[in-house]
Amino acid sequence: MQKQFLSNLIITILLNLLVKPVALFAIDASVQNRVGEAEYGLYFTLLNLTVIFNIFLDFGINNYTTKRIAQQTTNQANFFGSIMVFRLILFILYAIVVSLTAILLGYGAREFHILLFLVINQLLILSIAFFRSHFSGLHLFKTDAIISIMDRFLLIVIAGYLLFISNSDLITIDSFVYIQTICYFITFIVGWTVLNKQIKGPFFHWDFKGSLEIIKQSLPYAALILLMLLYNRSDAVILERIHVNGRIEAGFYAQGFRLLDALYMFGMIFAGLLFPMFSRLLKNAIDEVTPLLQTAGNLLVGGSIVIVTISLFNAQFFLDLLYHNVNSSSVFSFKFLISCFIPICINFIFGTLLTANGNLKTLNVISFSAVVFSIGLNLFIIPGYGAVGAALVALCTQSLVALIQMYYGLKCIQLKLSFKDFLPYVILIVSMILFGYNLQLLQLNPLLAVCIFTLFGLFLLFVLSLIDIKNIKKIIFSKA
Repeated sequence: MQKQFLSNLIITILLNLLVKPVALFAIDASVQNRVGEAEYGLYFTLLNLTVIFNIFLDFGINNYTTKRIAQQTTNQANFFGSIMVFRLILFILYAIVVSLTAILLGYGAREFHILLFLVINQLLILSIAFFRSHFSGLHLFKTDAIISIMDRFLLIVIAGYLLFISNSDLITIDSFVYIQTICYFITFIVGWTVLNKQIKGPFFHWDFKGSLEIIKQSLPYAALILLMLLYNRSDAVILERIHVNGRIEAGFYAQGFRLLDALYMFGMIFAGLLFPMFSRLLKNAIDEVTPLLQTAGNLLVGGSIVIVTISLFNAQFFLDLLYHNVNSSSVFSFKFLISCFIPICINFIFGTLLTANGNLKTLNVISFSAVVFSIGLNLFIIPGYGAVGAALVALCTQSLVALIQMYYGLKCIQLKLSFKDFLPYVILIVSMILFGYNLQLLQLNPLLAVCIFTLFGLFLLFVLSLIDIKNIKKIIFSKA
């Protein structure tokens, strides 16, 4: 089982490394360059609006399905059919919520047209994730890995052809959304076909009691996810709506957010590994939680400090590599946003620990407070400072959440930290900053400077024992 877990983890990570960064930076960023900041800012805002409420499409269905299929392999067709009907009912609720919110925000016909396809995309995305939960439950890990990147691969092929080979003027925000819908739909059909062969169905009917049970079990998790999405994603919507040049500012904000989002995706892989491990140790061997916590902290927080420091000193270089239109607003908002990665990594660790310990009420209170703090501060700061103000609020919000979650996480395992525990991080931060300033004085080629800076950061991680190969192996080979 451990060998199977490790091999499939490696396959999944490799496929994601090969495909998703290309889709994000080569395709998504190129579309933004082609259509301009205002048009992409509109798309980015509407996308965030659909993402905020997509919990209404899921309600924990996918996690519930993975667990159920793994434990009970009989009667799969009826289960699949009942959940698909339930998801269609949830889709109606989701579409109503998104539409009412869009009306309240004052969107017009053009925005609603794009929003319609983005809402359909969310249905397809969550349905594909539902198919994947079956594949995971049936231990069809390679199939799951392929389906997980198929839509992005298709996007690279279709949009890449239009962007780089045909050099046509067909790429607009509207056509980009249509291409995404086509890619999701093809992936949906492939996933449906493969799964249909496995479960020999499906038979559509609605299990009302079963649906209510899923909602009842998942409600605390659903509330937590909704609150987290609100304080992570609402800033773009507020920015586009209340700033005098909202769509352009949202486009500048999206430039920095894209890089943070790429880092976030891979941080989630670690969180996915940590959750079952924390859950098992908290139940059976609580004394072993601290070593795992320290190893995860060293790896995630230490690594994030290196990444953030390099990004801060080379912000202009990174943005110029990706975008045609870079100004001071882009650079400063990027610096604040990329700095969010450090508290986000802290949240990955301690948020996962609290979730595994069942402290959902605490997490919901923290997240609700973060929503109030973020929205309130954004309404005050964004009109005057635009994308830079929104990015600064994001950093303040993530840092506040990280500190509170760390406090309650340490409290739940009764662990007290001293200055000695923080000393390696202090040395790492000070050393990286001093090295960065001195490297700038040499005025080297930017790419060479980044390579040297990266090697120095890795050197420090090993010297300070923040990367410990033995402990990393323990995490990988630990039984989940």
